[in-house]
Amino acid sequence: MFVADVFASVPRRDQRAKGECYLRGLMLDGRRKSIQPMAERLPDADMQALQQFVNQSPWDPLPVRQRIAEWLSESIAPEVWVIDDVSFPKCGKASVGVARQYCGAVGKRANCQVAVSVHAATDTASCPLQWQLYLPREWTDEPDRCRRAGVPDDVVHQEKWRLALGLLDTLAQWQLKAPVVVADAGYGVSTPFRLGLRERGLSYVLALSGKEVAHPEDVEPHQPVYGGLGPPTLPRYRTPPRALSTLAAEVGAEQCTEVTWRQGSKGTMTSRFLVLTVRPAGKQSLTAAQEAGGGRSRWDGVLPTQTLLVEWPDGQDAPTGYWISNLPAATPTADLVRWAKMRWRIEHDYRELKHGLGLDHFEGRTWRGWHHHVTLVTAAQAFLTLRRLNPKVEAPAQASTRPSTHSKTC
Repeated sequence: MFVADVFASVPRRDQRAKGECYLRGLMLDGRRKSIQPMAERLPDADMQALQQFVNQSPWDPLPVRQRIAEWLSESIAPEVWVIDDVSFPKCGKASVGVARQYCGAVGKRANCQVAVSVHAATDTASCPLQWQLYLPREWTDEPDRCRRAGVPDDVVHQEKWRLALGLLDTLAQWQLKAPVVVADAGYGVSTPFRLGLRERGLSYVLALSGKEVAHPEDVEPHQPVYGGLGPPTLPRYRTPPRALSTLAAEVGAEQCTEVTWRQGSKGTMTSRFLVLTVRPAGKQSLTAAQEAGGGRSRWDGVLPTQTLLVEWPDGQDAPTGYWISNLPAATPTADLVRWAKMRWRIEHDYRELKHGLGLDHFEGRTWRGWHHHVTLVTAAQAFLTLRRLNPKVEAPAQASTRPSTHSKTC
């Protein structure tokens, strides 16, 4: 039922059969999940047919992802959507989007592809909902290179946080809405990203580095006396903003509350946390506040407040984690902590997607092939997730252990 449903948008029966065949190849045992070794393990598989289905066939992966997202959203009732990016080390220069850039898989700059993803998550289940491959400027500045890799003409370079907002917009078009958006500091430090979430009416808990600057909640701007020369002076705060780490230190560890957020493999996950209300500062925050206040000359000088969650473990001299949120400061600390910490599920997703289902084993070079492959891998993980939640979910037909007496179907 699952396979027939998620591939219902694929127009041709033979294409749907190849999709089912590819999923079996991904879920069967085997160290390598690229097309050739999968075809060798499947008695009813045709390697050339699978190559054509993944790399050249024009079926649209978006309706398939939409149906997967609808299944998962209904079945796991996610508490958060986690935004993250993942890297795929590559050799050569021909694979779409490959460039020398930071590669999380090896912890340094390396030749790799990078993709942005959105995952639905609870403490017990998670699965990707949407993907987008990141194209560095060196690709979009070379139209011929993009054309050879099959990149659509309307695809341009976008920062990862813009790609993430685009993915959220697509999910909204599918009538799905994030309960709370969670992301690491790579996204949290971006003021435009936070503003984009707010403009979309989305709540968030985003990690920060602690180096960002802010004012305490209780400070008020004053209006300097106009000296009579030049443009009128603008309202300003009497003291400069301070780093979030400094603001937390001024409050002190004794104000922290102990919170337990889940049961880990090595015992109860417990730490101490502090919740503050701050007024984020810095150039981007200042510009955004002026625009929201009607322009620089009409702005009243008040920076909006945000909720700051700080982790300060017992025995540590300084905090070890910071998160910013547009949720009210009255939000229970345990909820803020649970949502902030739920990002750990993404590591589970990537481990299963890469090591179990061959997410990074794709050997094709085209835009279409890459997006087809990640869609099929997502379908495989979604099916396994649903089976773990409800073992009665119908499984796709398993590969026969006997040689087939019929013609090859995929």
